[in-house]
Amino acid sequence: MQIRLPEICLRQGPRVFAGLGVAAALFGGWKTAELFLGPHDPAKSDVAMAVAPAPAEAAPALPETVPVRVLPGETLAAAVERAGVAPDEARRAVEALAQGMDTVKIKAGLAFEAAIRRPRRDGERPQLVSLSLQPTPAKALTLSRTFDGALSLKQMEEKVRDDTVAADGRIEGSLYESAEKLGATPTITAQVVKLFAHKLDFQRDIQPGDDFKLVFDRKITESGKTVEVGDLRYAELHGVKFYRFERPHGEVEYFDQFGKNIKGFLLRTPVDGARITSLFGLRRHPVLGYTRAHQGIDFGAGAGTPILAAGDGVVTEAGRKGGYGNWLRIRHDGTWDTGYGHISHYARGIRPGVRVRQGQVVAYVGATGLATGPHLHYEIFRRGERVNPLSAKAPQGAALAGRELKRFKAEKTEIDNLLASQARPVSLAEADLGQALKP
Repeated sequence: MQIRLPEICLRQGPRVFAGLGVAAALFGGWKTAELFLGPHDPAKSDVAMAVAPAPAEAAPALPETVPVRVLPGETLAAAVERAGVAPDEARRAVEALAQGMDTVKIKAGLAFEAAIRRPRRDGERPQLVSLSLQPTPAKALTLSRTFDGALSLKQMEEKVRDDTVAADGRIEGSLYESAEKLGATPTITAQVVKLFAHKLDFQRDIQPGDDFKLVFDRKITESGKTVEVGDLRYAELHGVKFYRFERPHGEVEYFDQFGKNIKGFLLRTPVDGARITSLFGLRRHPVLGYTRAHQGIDFGAGAGTPILAAGDGVVTEAGRKGGYGNWLRIRHDGTWDTGYGHISHYARGIRPGVRVRQGQVVAYVGATGLATGPHLHYEIFRRGERVNPLSAKAPQGAALAGRELKRFKAEKTEIDNLLASQARPVSLAEADLGQALKP
């Protein structure tokens, strides 16, 4: 018996039609082949079949993950476009992200990952498959393409709670590097440096391996990521201790364990992290070549390093002065003045008659005048006479008394108990500040 079948072509694919149920039953095991049923040929068998392999078909390209970091002055749309998609595609992605974040005020350095499907044929365009970023340590956004081609946004946000870190560490490298390992931001560390500059010489007093402690407030997520670092409440270095205390009118100051204000009259070191390269007294001048009195101390530091006002006062001199090069002099009261030589340039607004505050940046390290390299020449005057900055007995800070002292002692006890019960090394991973706190 002959069976005559009409000429048909069956391709098994992702869709199965009901009218081809019989064919599907017969050839269901064929997954990568095209089946051709041709016209009947009597010279051959009763049923003529020709089975041929399917022509090669391009499989969908796998998405490529592209890490991107927003550049200074760049918009988020431009950064997404730089990942490899068309401008209109980038614009639609940013419009979708705007449902969960501020897409206009974007900080340089914001990182994200985009999954891009590259074109396999001429005329096709790259397609954004997904995009993920973390605009804040507490929020994560994921943008993904749905089956119908639309972009869908998913948000995950953690709860944030207040926390106080009581941590101890050791000086390894610079104080900034060591404090960062405890979770402190550069802002807090700069505050610590300014506090200790009243009491310590960072070159002579601080050594690798020295212990130090910090207590500061922060806000953290449920997973332990730091969202924001708040007030520095306590710092201890080389046996010197400082406690934060808020005065009745809201002014915050730091006091030692006895309630004495640590803000001395003059800073010991007017340049952060500088090293002393030349002491007060007779020396052989490095430029002139003969011995003469060196009436100050020199701090070696890179060109452009900020110079800080050693104390509150009024600028009396700001200009060229012989071998000093660019010179600055500040009068602090009727007894004490400080001088700064070889500076490269002055901070904005610094001129004679201007009042400055202790720790304010007033100039920058240079090598003007008789200098072999960039450094700060620093002098202290007492009643017009130069004195050794390392041994000068400048006035000390005032002490608390009465109700203020009683309230200070209560806050001090709270910090001491916290240190006794919680002080521990805190790794950088545990106190990760993420990108949110980076400029």
